Amino acid sequence: MAASIESLLAEIADVEDPIDELQSLKTALLSIPLSALRDSVSGQRFNVIFSLLLSNEREQVELCVEILERILLALSPVSLAQNYRVELQGGLTHPNETVKILAVTQICRMVGHPEAATEILNNHDILGAVINCIGEENMAVAKQAIKSLSKLGHSKPGLDMLFQSDLLKVMKEVMATSDIVRYRIYELVVGISSVSPISLGYCANSSLISELIGELTGDDPLIRATAIEMVTTLAHSQHGRQYLAQQGIMDKLSNMIRGAENDPFSSLYLPGLVKFFGNLALMDSPQQVCETYPAFQKKLLEMALDLDPAMIGVALDTLGLLGSTVEGKQVLQKAGEKFKAVWTRMSKLASSGATALRVRSLDAISQLLTLEPEEQTDDLLALTESWLHLLSNQPMDMIRNISTQPFPELHCAALRIFTAIATQLWGQKLMISTPSFMEFVLDRSLGRTKDTKDVKCELVESLVGSSTAAEILGSQYYIRLKTYLREGPYYVTPVATVGTEGAD
Repeated sequence: MAASIESLLAEIADVEDPIDELQSLKTALLSIPLSALRDSVSGQRFNVIFSLLLSNEREQVELCVEILERILLALSPVSLAQNYRVELQGGLTHPNETVKILAVTQICRMVGHPEAATEILNNHDILGAVINCIGEENMAVAKQAIKSLSKLGHSKPGLDMLFQSDLLKVMKEVMATSDIVRYRIYELVVGISSVSPISLGYCANSSLISELIGELTGDDPLIRATAIEMVTTLAHSQHGRQYLAQQGIMDKLSNMIRGAENDPFSSLYLPGLVKFFGNLALMDSPQQVCETYPAFQKKLLEMALDLDPAMIGVALDTLGLLGSTVEGKQVLQKAGEKFKAVWTRMSKLASSGATALRVRSLDAISQLLTLEPEEQTDDLLALTESWLHLLSNQPMDMIRNISTQPFPELHCAALRIFTAIATQLWGQKLMISTPSFMEFVLDRSLGRTKDTKDVKCELVESLVGSSTAAEILGSQYYIRLKTYLREGPYYVTPVATVGTEGAD
């Protein structure tokens, strides 16, 4: 096969219009498994294919890209770095976007390999060209460039090259292109900062982090919203949170929540602020965050009662996040009547309105009602039971009615509430005392999509796995549930057929 590839390359070099020959080479390459292709292409030079990229014929260029994608993927990153650096560097400035994507994708492979990365780090021009790709109009090119450079943040030599050479100046020049490109650079810097305290130190010393933080209080509310999103990503790492705390950013964001009432454009960035503190509470301590930044909890409960669907949606998601922990549940319970009003609103949202908000409300309810077996103290069980009954006079019927509506996403979200209470003693007692509920659980005809079948099976699995289910539900139902689980979610009950032998 190596011989046939060699002969095809020779034919391509000898003709003026090589479309047919390129198509034949592409077919030949695709017919060889990637593992075998490595042996077939190793040692051969594909300069002729690279040279054909310098054409205005779109079909020719795209065929060459498909061929090179296959060939280069078969080669090791080290082989690429040693043999095709110059060609790939040329691809970074090619007018055709598919060529740029090919080049930057292969460079991404190289920088992810220790030995090949050394070759790239010694080539300042390649890295400068990759940084310039972040400013490309095509988002796929920019994303791949960010991914490539992010990998350099995993090593000291890479950090040195990006932040302690004149490549930092290149980065700042690219940033000046537009607001969009500036935030792509911030995305790169935040991604690198998240790797380790050392990488954060490099980024902080470059002044790029302080520039990002400065945008939190800018005049443009949309830019402010994007800056909040970036800072939220930085806060996902512990060293990132420590840095933000040292810089007084949490206090600054809390003050922004307080001042939002006087800002007519606050709806553009308030959801981001609430998300930030919701994530902070989940990663650190819900009680500590809510006590230290009371403006967050106050605004969260207000947003859940808002009329703006964007505000409500973020509030529901954050309530679910906060209430997924025991400490979060206790913090919300302490809010008293304000939280009861939110539950009433959640019940109404779950029962009617736009499907997307109904699903988000049901998801939040299921997270708030979930208690892991090791968390099921008498006090917490009493808490989740009281919350379920705040939804409706007949909460089981209410949720079951939602689950029978012809929308799979609603069906699944409602079933997850039953799964949330399925391991709790009071939940099992409620299930067995609700007329026809266990038949509803065992009925395979309800819910025909894969997702609904999977979620129903998760409910059954939760019941079967509970240490109290056999006693509470009774042996008859417990055996049927075990049979359901053994047969799996996609089991189809056999239908008896009537014989027609002898019919006319």
